[in-house]
Amino acid sequence: MDTSARSLPAGSGGPLDARDAVRADALSEAWARSGSAGLCGRASRPPLGVSSALVEILTDLGGTISRRSARLGRRVDLDCLAMIGERAAIAGLQRNGTVSCGGATRLVPAADGWIAVSLARPSDIELTPAWLQLSTVPADLDDTWTTVERTVAGLCTGDVVERASLLGIPCSRLGELKAGPFWKTTRRIPVEPSTATEGAVVDVKPVEELIVVDLSSLWAGPLCANILGLAGLRVIKVESAGRPDGARLGPAPFYDLLHGGHLSVALDFADTGDVAVLRQLIKRADVVIEASRPRALQQLGIDALTPDGPAVWVSITGHGRTGSSADRVAFGDDAAVAGGLVTRDEAGPCFLGDAIADPLTGMLAAALTLTRLHLGGRWLLDLSLARTAAWAARGPVLPIDPRGIAEPRHRPVTAVAASMGRDTDAVLGELRISR
Repeated sequence: MDTSARSLPAGSGGPLDARDAVRADALSEAWARSGSAGLCGRASRPPLGVSSALVEILTDLGGTISRRSARLGRRVDLDCLAMIGERAAIAGLQRNGTVSCGGATRLVPAADGWIAVSLARPSDIELTPAWLQLSTVPADLDDTWTTVERTVAGLCTGDVVERASLLGIPCSRLGELKAGPFWKTTRRIPVEPSTATEGAVVDVKPVEELIVVDLSSLWAGPLCANILGLAGLRVIKVESAGRPDGARLGPAPFYDLLHGGHLSVALDFADTGDVAVLRQLIKRADVVIEASRPRALQQLGIDALTPDGPAVWVSITGHGRTGSSADRVAFGDDAAVAGGLVTRDEAGPCFLGDAIADPLTGMLAAALTLTRLHLGGRWLLDLSLARTAAWAARGPVLPIDPRGIAEPRHRPVTAVAASMGRDTDAVLGELRISR
């Protein structure tokens, strides 16, 4: 398939052998030029190398997106290597070793390994005493991190991660998920009568008539929607009136980059009438993108496997839709650590990129969606941030020449994102959905 990783021989992350030297040099040079290489490692030292699979996957994703978008009608050419560093370029973020570029997640040594934990939300900080079984923690965030590091040092990673998961704190053990083929959870949904046979290429609606309902937030899902919008699909962003996309509070140019040109609908997910409207919107959609834990949509009576659902349902989770990890919370940095997508030096692991599991998964979701629209039929794309990271963590380490590293950059911001709910009435009126 187009998005398979034709990577250099997998190994333990050691040096490349001589026969791969030419290919390694080309990959290393491309990564250095991208501007993303400078986000890997410690602030006080030169940037560190990354897995060969990561660079090859990103290169392949760019090619897949170009080819598949062209087949639908509007070619989209992207520098996927550079897009890893877009938020950092806009916000002025830099590499910082065991502290994430954004500052909210840290790699912390435990008694038997390393964990990554995010204290990005006020609730995460408030739950820290319960998580670590302490009577209290300091009010100052820096002192809180000192307490976390001191306490975790004497605990086992399994216990730390399990307790955090029960409380909804994003926390992962380094390398807890081994690499595996992500496509095992990408499957055709049976429908009667079947709209296509496996592998068949079918006609689809004109690209400008394809509707994307984007229920996601933050980075991975919105980036997928952004790419589909660039390919000509019509994107409708749907937010809960009581819980808007948290990315609206971040750098406005970054939010505009991902959402400019999209329509905005706001609904009250606690209101039965608005939930009925949401279901109607989903029925009208050709693509649905959501990044919720499965139970969240189930509580609204919405099921990805519904018989009259969209052609492609994109489900992005931290650790997967099923099994014991289905309810775990994850952000891009801690999910990357779960998949082993880090860089290392003699002092230990460091974060690789800025919340890298987010943009990597978003680009993968877009490539797979474009491919599935071309194939026809109905599809459920079950993508987890951690599983995608593990897929990209394979292979030997690419050495990076610090003299050739470019600064992070971002695509031009060409439109201001719509205010929340600006287009609600217009969209519902055009689609003849009663509220």
